[in-house]
Amino acid sequence: MNHSPEISIVVPIYNEAESLPQLQKELFSVLHDYDHEIVFVDDGSTDNSVAEIQRVSTVRLLQFVKNSGQSAAIYAGLVMARGRILVLLDGDLQNDPNDIPRLLEEIEKGADLVCGYRIKRRDDWFKRGQSFIANAIRSRFTKDGVRDTGCTLKAMRRECREALIPFYGMHRFLPALIKGMGYHLVEVPVNHRPRLHGTSKYTFGNRALRATIDMLGVRWLLSRQMKIRLKDFSEEQKTWP
Repeated sequence: MNHSPEISIVVPIYNEAESLPQLQKELFSVLHDYDHEIVFVDDGSTDNSVAEIQRVSTVRLLQFVKNSGQSAAIYAGLVMARGRILVLLDGDLQNDPNDIPRLLEEIEKGADLVCGYRIKRRDDWFKRGQSFIANAIRSRFTKDGVRDTGCTLKAMRRECREALIPFYGMHRFLPALIKGMGYHLVEVPVNHRPRLHGTSKYTFGNRALRATIDMLGVRWLLSRQMKIRLKDFSEEQKTWP
């Protein structure tokens, strides 16, 4: 592909070999009429994930030398994506590719970032409970107003990625960072499907403390943002960010 497609689908993967054939089949079907690329970011998988990726003209593959985490995979995929609109999607089949057109519609209506929220989560009660508490605390501290930041399914205009700062845990604060730069954010309900293969790579024990530290850091960063107003600007007066 030598041109810049209209849409880039960024899919971080880590040991999702069993899910990838079905995921690609669904993506190819949904995106058939769109000018698109699919960017798979392999986060150091130790299974057969890379071999399962169907290498057609619309598919690109980024491979990490070693496992670096979900935030690193998402950031790398967004930076390398070439589309005007960037869509994030999990590789485990729990996000439904059929929801992608709905997110794209909101972008065309004027949104800069569209966040999916799972209306019927297909996880156990403990995971749903910890997610509810984490979302409530995070939203209150960062003031992003997003009810389900744990839902990877998102769409954004390409310029939104300039608001992102590469740090471990960044993926939890995409809405806060992008909204903090003045971009318009909306939410839409999306489907959530049960995990059919493998297990979740992220548990309460390996993220609770780090997420709390990250939240305080993002809160500090947003509180220190500069607001600059230009005087005698050639166009109408503007504010940054």
